[in-house]
Amino acid sequence: MDDAADTYHHGDQNISEQAHTYRVFDELTKYGALHVAVLVLMLTLWFCLGVDFLGGLIPGLIVLALGIWFLRRKPAGH
Repeated sequence: MDDAADTYHHGDQNISEQAHTYRVFDELTKYGALHVAVLVLMLTLWFCLGVDFLGGLIPGLIVLALGIWFLRRKPAGH
């Protein structure tokens, strides 16, 4: 048991797998929330306000395009 404490060195672990998992979780969270927001917008316009299918689809696609534009990954220098 004492040997395990001696072999551990703080800061020497490879964290590439954890960093990759965090990036994937971050992307899924961002784009998942965007898709849910677009779906809620489309269904609200279509069913609650009485506009037709295209009346909900067109604003939904505009919000989706703007969301993808603003959520895309930025270069590391900025």
